[in-house]
Amino acid sequence: MLIQIETSSDIPIYTQLSNQLIELIARDQLKGGDVLPSVRSLASDLGVNMHTVNKSYHELERKGIIRIVPKSGAVINPSIRDGISQEHRLRIVEELKPIIAEAIVLGMNAEDIQQLASSILSDMKEE
Repeated sequence: MLIQIETSSDIPIYTQLSNQLIELIARDQLKGGDVLPSVRSLASDLGVNMHTVNKSYHELERKGIIRIVPKSGAVINPSIRDGISQEHRLRIVEELKPIIAEAIVLGMNAEDIQQLASSILSDMKEE
């Protein structure tokens, strides 16, 4: 599992970790039912505090992407690709809306935004 933390980034480390785990799942490099490394193990491998990994895992659990099973660890939700719930769809819309608004404010039009989204999707399928 290749995860790289940029300590000089403005993005919090736990968010970087969450985003990279989500991307690994999107790229099918991690699948539903896979067990994630223990908090202690991943923190040690990445050279970060255990609380940072724990915060990331709980963020992923809140989003329904993983399940934290006491004494077993963090497991990627086996039904992760079975279809999106209304709750998750609403959350994604709320998270995307400000990003799309920012893109418009900075000069992108609808076609530019659609091309960018297509390019990102294509990139995730190729790697």
